[in-house]
Amino acid sequence: MNHVMLIGFMCSGKSTVGRALAPLLGLSFIDLDRVIEARVGPLLPFVQREGEEAFRMVEADVLREVLAASPAVIAMGGGTPTVASNLDLMMTAGTVVWLDVPMHALMPRIERAGGDRPLLFGLKGDALRERVQSLLNERIGIYAKAHVRILSDANPMKLPRSDRGRG
Repeated sequence: MNHVMLIGFMCSGKSTVGRALAPLLGLSFIDLDRVIEARVGPLLPFVQREGEEAFRMVEADVLREVLAASPAVIAMGGGTPTVASNLDLMMTAGTVVWLDVPMHALMPRIERAGGDRPLLFGLKGDALRERVQSLLNERIGIYAKAHVRILSDANPMKLPRSDRGRG
């Protein structure tokens, strides 16, 4: 089996879904942002100090390392596939799954997550909504290149459990 890579906007449920999916597939789970944090420390201070470009360089290095290892379910950062070489590598390393969550479902999640997202730091209200919509508009065409699209506005923790094995 190859990697299963979950992409989508921040707060789309990639980590939650990945943690639930990995054992069902008999694979380990990797949260790319947590691997990056283990290398550089908390992401917000790193991006504030070094800039987004430096973060994307570290992210690309970590992505290559993770994809060279044993197959896993991998929750990508929201911007990981926006770097063309990352997306190309992901598309050949396994199945890329886009968790497509509409704006009306994303915003409450982003607001609950607080202001620790580097690209949204310090924004609230209309400014936050406008920035999220702008980033989403920039990324949607990239996300749409995924092998599989799952459209959902449900909370991934509240999705019904599968009745696998029942006839």
